Amino acid sequence: MDDAMTIAASGMAAAMASLTASASNVANANTEGAVPGNAPAQPAAYRPAVVVETSMAGGGVSATVTRSSGTLLSYDPTAPFANGQGMVAVPNVDFATEAVNQLSASMAFQANLRVFQAANRNLDTLLDIKV
Repeated sequence: MDDAMTIAASGMAAAMASLTASASNVANANTEGAVPGNAPAQPAAYRPAVVVETSMAGGGVSATVTRSSGTLLSYDPTAPFANGQGMVAVPNVDFATEAVNQLSASMAFQANLRVFQAANRNLDTLLDIKV
């Protein structure tokens, strides 16, 4: 595989990581948990995934998935792990931001795929040259 294909493959992998993280955030947006500081045996709220993309030396990108520490409080006195005021922790997930993240990741994947395909065609052409 040549450099262009390797760089494009790293971009596709980073885009997949971003799309997977965003999909996880949307799927778990309504997952409640105990307010931080309550009894440790109670379930914690989902912590949204955050993807940090870093440029690599020589080209390409690496994606690291971390977890956000922020949660919001929501009133749900019927939850079994609600605190004395009826509050539970919910993930800080913004659906508009996640929609933009998903579209951006999809477009990044498509762009990197086209670069990979073009590099592959160039390599095929090079190998077809008769000596």
